[in-house]
Amino acid sequence: MTKRSPVSPAPGPLEDYVRSFDDLFGARAQRHSLRRYLEGLLLPAERNKTLTALANTEPVVGAQRKEAQSLQWFLSESRWDPKEVNERRLELMLEGSATAPSEEGVLVIDEHGDRKWGKKTAHVGRQWLANIGKTDSGVVSVTSLWADERIHYPVDFEPYTPAHHFEGGKRDRAFRTKLKIASELVELAIRRSVPFKAVVADSFYGEDWGFKDSLEELGAGCVLALKPSHAWWHKEGEIGSPWASPWAAAMVAGEGWEGERHPGEWVKVARRFRDGHEEAWWALEVDVGPYGPQREWRAVVATTDPKELPDKATWYLTTNLPHPGSERSREEGALAAADLSEVVRLYGLRMWVVQSYKQVKHVLGWSDYQVRSDLAIRRHWQLVCLAFSFCWWAYGRLPASLERPAESGSDPPSEQGGRGKNEARGILAGGLEDGEGVVGAMDNAKEILEGVLRDAPATAAKSAA
Repeated sequence: MTKRSPVSPAPGPLEDYVRSFDDLFGARAQRHSLRRYLEGLLLPAERNKTLTALANTEPVVGAQRKEAQSLQWFLSESRWDPKEVNERRLELMLEGSATAPSEEGVLVIDEHGDRKWGKKTAHVGRQWLANIGKTDSGVVSVTSLWADERIHYPVDFEPYTPAHHFEGGKRDRAFRTKLKIASELVELAIRRSVPFKAVVADSFYGEDWGFKDSLEELGAGCVLALKPSHAWWHKEGEIGSPWASPWAAAMVAGEGWEGERHPGEWVKVARRFRDGHEEAWWALEVDVGPYGPQREWRAVVATTDPKELPDKATWYLTTNLPHPGSERSREEGALAAADLSEVVRLYGLRMWVVQSYKQVKHVLGWSDYQVRSDLAIRRHWQLVCLAFSFCWWAYGRLPASLERPAESGSDPPSEQGGRGKNEARGILAGGLEDGEGVVGAMDNAKEILEGVLRDAPATAAKSAA
């Protein structure tokens, strides 16, 4: 076998990480571009992560320089499979002592929209961009994220292609809704044997019975948000349905609330944050309509104030995890039982997807791609996931003397399952720019990489324009 030609190494621990992927890149130029691309993505957040910025050259004229052109070719024309890279990345994460997932974690399903214009870019169209909170021209991706109290990282992603890209529109056999893509991502995680206790998602998914039925068919547990307006049809005078929504049931239960010593039907639960502090929340098991502790689907209301039910600190949830002690929990092959405290804990982990947006999708340049084809876009996204996973990989190899506990920010808890601009306000961990409150992988990766890259910057053009 011919010995491979050496390439200019990446700085410090990044080179050790990248070597695990070298066999997936057949040409020396590919292995060289892989290192230069990841170096650029991991540089400080003030830099754009466009192709010209990654090549450290001027945006317009510099796009014609060989450094930028080689990265353009790496994304658009070279031969390497992003699916193989993702499989290798997940192998490293699943096998790592600091990154291996546990059965107590969750698989978070969510979507992200990037503003993009023109008619030649794959998947682009005028559509709802949830993280921006408006309809605009853009590209939407549906993602799965693994998370527990220790760690979070992306598992898979899939772009949503609007109906106008298909000859038959929504009736075309190749067209897939976001909900269909989400079901496929859950199925893919199960086929990979990625352990998780529940799928968690916001009310866009929680309100759709088709998505919930698909989870049932896959045998996956879930904790999904419902809208405050969630209701159901029932016959007039039907026994067991005096109220037609969890919100109405919570309002009635709130009338019996007389404070912590006399909570009525409300049960006190503790939410534990990453910095060790706890917050007292109150949970209600709804036993009305199609929901109840003995039924196939349960409904739970969690709030900081049972009397007022504040919008931004009240969750309306549904779950197929059986109630402890119920007949369903004793059935053969039943899902793991979950009391009210566990249901609240599991849904609380969904807030890590907001932190992921700050890190994977903002700091590392998820939307900064300057390519048009489906394959090139997927490759850029895959390299961003690779850069983020490297941060956890490097964090797991930090000397104990360099580690310091992350602290939680003082932000209020996130509102229930919203899909607008305000969704990113409340998270379990502090924001990326919060100094001592910076949390998790990017907190430590910034310290690691700033020191490494300070003396070994990405390869630059000999004379930037």
